[in-house]
Amino acid sequence: MKTRCTIPMWVAKTGYIVMSLVFCIAGGALIVRPGMSASLIGRVLGAAMILFGAVKLVGYCSRDLYRLAFQYDLGFGLLLIALGVLVLVRPTQVLDFLFTALGVAVLTDGLYKVQIALDARRFGISTWWLTLILAIATVGVGLALVFRPWDSVRLLTILLGAALLAEGILNLCVAVSTVKIVSHQRPDVIEVTSYEVEEETL
Repeated sequence: MKTRCTIPMWVAKTGYIVMSLVFCIAGGALIVRPGMSASLIGRVLGAAMILFGAVKLVGYCSRDLYRLAFQYDLGFGLLLIALGVLVLVRPTQVLDFLFTALGVAVLTDGLYKVQIALDARRFGISTWWLTLILAIATVGVGLALVFRPWDSVRLLTILLGAALLAEGILNLCVAVSTVKIVSHQRPDVIEVTSYEVEEETL
């Protein structure tokens, strides 16, 4: 029996790790330098969301062994791509929208990751508790970004950076701990060979 091609799985896992690091770097940059121009923030985050959305779509189609990390990524990947395009089209006019939209995206992803952590526990993955803690922390930061407890753009930019950092660390943990790739993984559909048997007539 033929084994499943693992290239899409490796592309998805590597892309997840790379984009998680990009989100961590972008989040750290916003925390350290919250006075960046709205245009620069919009362009960088718009491009990052489109790329991460594409990675999520590849992950959803890759069908790795556990199928935990990518199980909700079809709709979420499309959402990220749509938000990224919108932000790139009007990078300076949508900064206020960007806070709310990313807050909702981070909040939603955090809630999905809570479910993934609980599923990982049932699979016997030892680091499920770390994913759960990071997911709960990400949900909290996402909620803060949605409800925006401050009016200061500077403080909101720092909060946005914290949300990106939390999202990056969470996705990095999920990609490393729950994406299992094995070279001998079998296809979902078992190939069988059928034969027609002619009945003998008496």
